[in-house]
Amino acid sequence: MSEMILSIKEKAGTASWLKKLSEVRVMGMSLPVFGIVAALTLYCTYTGIMPANMVGALTIMIVLGSLFNLIGNKLPIVRSYLGGGAVFCIFASSAMATFGLLPVEIVDNCKSFMNDVGFLDFYIAALITGSILGMNRDLLKKAAVRFLPVSFASMAVAILAAGLMGIVTGRGFGETILYIAMPMMSGGMGAGVIPLSGIYASATGADSAAIISKMIPASAVGNVLAIISAALIAKVGQSFPKLDGNGKLMNMPEDVKEQKKTAGPDYISMGSGLLMSFAFFLVGMIISKVFPSVHAYAFMIILVVICKIAGFIPEKYEESAVQWSQFVMKNFTSALLAGIGIALLDLKVLGASLSFVFVLICVVTIITVAVTSGFLGKLVGFYPVESSITAGLCTNSMGGTGNTAVLSASDRMELIPFAQMATRLGGAMILIVASFLVKILA
Repeated sequence: MSEMILSIKEKAGTASWLKKLSEVRVMGMSLPVFGIVAALTLYCTYTGIMPANMVGALTIMIVLGSLFNLIGNKLPIVRSYLGGGAVFCIFASSAMATFGLLPVEIVDNCKSFMNDVGFLDFYIAALITGSILGMNRDLLKKAAVRFLPVSFASMAVAILAAGLMGIVTGRGFGETILYIAMPMMSGGMGAGVIPLSGIYASATGADSAAIISKMIPASAVGNVLAIISAALIAKVGQSFPKLDGNGKLMNMPEDVKEQKKTAGPDYISMGSGLLMSFAFFLVGMIISKVFPSVHAYAFMIILVVICKIAGFIPEKYEESAVQWSQFVMKNFTSALLAGIGIALLDLKVLGASLSFVFVLICVVTIITVAVTSGFLGKLVGFYPVESSITAGLCTNSMGGTGNTAVLSASDRMELIPFAQMATRLGGAMILIVASFLVKILA
């Protein structure tokens, strides 16, 4: 009798497991259908059939990104404490590229698609435009004027803390600030480390390439620590609801979506949103030609914020931008994270820099900027969790890719406008300050 009961329980458990498995969706597909697509993709990848263009790059990025995101969200420790699918997606994809598990041609094509073709610009332009135009106007007015002071002050405190750790560990106050803290907060490679190295080279006469090689590990480690820290802070916020805005930077009773709910996606409207995001990006590019030390994203953010606050954009176009950004975010985020891992993160370079003192300084810098921004954010009316992630941790991310990873790890993608403010305007501030500090500390 007991054996019969046990058999029934086993069958019930198997049926329940199979039912749950049948309900899993990857890119909206059932597992068997996705498995067929993934097998086809991998076959073309390893037989040299995959086209060396955006179709080939986007296909492999979507398949790997979706698969690793699913796995990362199911692994207990990774899911709960290390950022889940977002972080796992980046590192698993990077491991495949770093250790030769992907053909060189595939890796090169993904790098070209991310950097030269401009997939990152495509993604970030959509998110900035849709996120800002979809915000409550009063919230934007109140938050924007408080956000940058919190972010800049947090960066200053973190830089000082890094310098003090440099003294304690024997690395040196100036050396630590110039080659660890400043690169960590410079805003990534193209808009941060590269121009920063030029500033140092001009002031010291040293070779720019040698300076870049010293800065890249700090930028990369800072980015990784920011991603993991964002996931941990979000987890802590769940235990302390009063500190957690669940994706809202500050509390407002009237904080509701301004756009009307539509019955379903409007495909023509989404096309309008796509073109609007491109238009705002182009204006940002035009202005950045006049002020080349500041990234186009910064001007784009400022322009969209002004248009939103002033009410220049008709409601139907705001809705278009929001629909388009939602489409991009829901369908391309995992692909972008895989692209970050394949194209922008080299685990060998990262591992080579991991001395105890170096990592300790980076950890202290990250903790300081996170705690300070959370505390200052609380003082000006922000939720500490959201303030810590955006005004703090996003100052240490590697540009738009880093912000996407940080916000994905903490499940707060709707805060991308504030993350970009911290990264782009904060990075521009670092370049300005560095031009003076390098003459004093070098």
